[in-house]
Formats: sequence, structure tokens, C-alpha cells
Amino acid sequence: MPTRRFLMAASVPAALCAAQGSGYARAAGDVGSFASFLNGVRAEAQRAGVSSATLDRAFAGIAPNQKVLERDRHQPEFTMTWARYRNLLVSDKRITAGREAVAANRPLLVRVQQRYGVSAGVIAGIWGLESNYGTTLGDFHVVEALATLAWEGRRASFFRGELIAALKILNAGDVTPGAMMGSYAGAMGQPQFMPSSYLRYAVDFEGDGHRNIWTSKPDVLASIANYLSSSGWRDGGTWGQQVAIPDGFQPQGRDVKRSLGEWVRVGVRPFDGRWVSGYDTPAAIVAPDGAGGESFAVFGNFSAIRRYNPSDYYALAVGLIGDQVVA
Repeated sequence: MPTRRFLMAASVPAALCAAQGSGYARAAGDVGSFASFLNGVRAEAQRAGVSSATLDRAFAGIAPNQKVLERDRHQPEFTMTWARYRNLLVSDKRITAGREAVAANRPLLVRVQQRYGVSAGVIAGIWGLESNYGTTLGDFHVVEALATLAWEGRRASFFRGELIAALKILNAGDVTPGAMMGSYAGAMGQPQFMPSSYLRYAVDFEGDGHRNIWTSKPDVLASIANYLSSSGWRDGGTWGQQVAIPDGFQPQGRDVKRSLGEWVRVGVRPFDGRWVSGYDTPAAIVAPDGAGGESFAVFGNFSAIRRYNPSDYYALAVGLIGDQVVA
């Protein structure tokens, strides 16, 4: 049976990763070079319009964080079947918590859906996977984590760009350095946006003059919706649904698209007995564990979820959670 390889930091949402403490343990190596590195970042950030006062606050007391480097250098790459992934993430506990979160925020989700044309279910699905509906944000100081990775990490250029983006956020006054918390790799707040994604997609839905993805539910949920809308989510459509496939059928993955009617003619059937979209809808058949496992018909909005996280497993889990928490 085919399996899929995942990097914990890249493909698995924050909800599946154990939170790690931050602290200020110094990394092995030349800490003096870290100070020189920060001087270079300071000059680059100032050219980008970041004030000296912001930089002083952002860099106060930071040092290479050994825990960040350990997580980066020893990311557990592991093999996981879709069945195992689904069992871990699309759990009864997460569904129950999601239904409670949706019920508590229903008027807000209605307003967000009206504004961005993104269904409440998929918003809640991402919210639930990324931060357990706002309860698990990560406890690393983002500037320190990004500075550590940009100084000595495997993808120094990428993380330097994200560090500059984080400094621009601080300069705008949306959050303080102490409140800018996230994962060891710099993913921030309840939606787990990287700083560059924050600059592109975070919104001030609350209307207080700040884009707050840490504690403002209006900003959190609207920012997720704006990300999906900007990534091609089409209002009125759904992501897909589970299907039954005939014996001998070999799913060819999300890149092979036919009309739903064509799939019906070769024997594909809705798992629960009804189609959620019309026969003219372009669809692909995805079977993440191969023909012997679960199969799904996925539509155009599936691709929008994958732009949030480029994993079929992730997108399927978001869709399944979203469908159940608003049912």
C-alpha cells in the first residue's frame, strides 16, 4: 500500500506537533557572529523602513536558541498512511471542540463568509488543525526563532526574508515583540501564518486598527478566509467528498480531472449516497492510501486549501473536519 512521507514542519499542522518551550539557551558556536549577523539584518531592515526603535525592542535580549536549532536539525521525517493521519487529526475530540467553537462564533463566521465567500466549515477546519481552535499557538518568540534559523539554519535565505517581514509587522505596531509568539519555524498565531503570509493576507476585521491573529477571533477567522479567497476559493462550492470506487479502478490523483458525470459513468459513487456538486463539476479522484483505502472526489476548492498547506492529507482533513463541525 502506498504511503506518503512528511516533514513535521512543512506538511503536518501545528496541532500534530508537540509544543516546545522557548527560553534563551545559547547555541553552540560563535555567538559573536550572531551579533554581527543581527547588525547586518538591522541595516537591511532599516533600508526597508523599519525604525531603530523597533529594532532595539525586537532584538533586546535575543540569542541563538538551541531548541530552535535542535528542532530544525532533527525534524523527524516519517512515513504515515492516510488512515493513521486521519485517525490522529480528524478525531472525535477535535470534531466536538470544533462544533463548540463554531456554535460560539456562529454570527462572526456568518459575517466572514458573507464578506469573503469562504464557507464556515473550511475556515473552522483550518483553525482547528493549525491551533486547536486557538488553544495551541506555539511558545517560541518569533523574532528569536527566525533570527536563529536565518543565522545558522538550513534555509538561511528564506528565514532571513521571514525575519525582515516579522520586523515590518512589529514596526507597524500590530503586535509587540513579547506577544509575537509562534512555532519554532516562525509560524504565528492562531492561523499559523508565516510573517510574509501575514503581510499579504492578515486583515483587521475587528476594525481596531491592528491585524491581530493571536487573540482577535474576528481577525483570525477573516484572515484565514482572506487567504483562501485569495488562493482561488470559489463561493458556493465545496472541497469534495468521500466516494466509493469500483473494483479494478485505479485513481490517478488530483491532476487528472474529469467531469463528475464522467466519473459516475465509470462506476464512481458517493460514499453517503448523494453528490454535493453537479455532474458538470470538474473533479479528480484521490486515494491517498491507494485503491484499497478511502477515496475522494475533489473539486476546485481543494486546490485552494492546498495553497494554505501543500499536502493532500492536510486538505482532506480540513475538508472532513469542516463538513462535520457545521453539520
